[in-house]
Amino acid sequence: MNSKNKSIVTNFIEEIWNQNEFEKIDNYISADFIDHSLPPTLPADKDGMKLWIIGTGKSFEHKTIIDDIVCEEDKVMLKIRMQLKHIGVWRDIEPTHFEISTVGYRYYKLADGKIVEHWSLLDGNSIENQLKKAKHGCKIQE
Repeated sequence: MNSKNKSIVTNFIEEIWNQNEFEKIDNYISADFIDHSLPPTLPADKDGMKLWIIGTGKSFEHKTIIDDIVCEEDKVMLKIRMQLKHIGVWRDIEPTHFEISTVGYRYYKLADGKIVEHWSLLDGNSIENQLKKAKHGCKIQE
């Protein structure tokens, strides 16, 4: 079960998050999926998650890299790194076209070969700080 769940989650990250192959979303997401990490303006379901991914793509060219993965029974925990290129407005910051990265964690619960729940913790403050430095041209004196 662990290797199957690991494969489901890693393929989901690659095909849905990285490649935006939304026609495959039902291969990974259960009909009763709940996303505990979405902002309250979005529904906490599959459609809300898709809107979030699309919205992220309007602000950033993004790629999620899995740095570590732990699987136990019906749970999969990822330590991730997101490589981002700022291409659209984000938190009122106009596009800088700066390439940055942030780290975070994603936690998935699976049942019957599908993802049924998701929690996420990403360092949005790091993203904002990197973009503001890019916008203002802050440089470290040597």
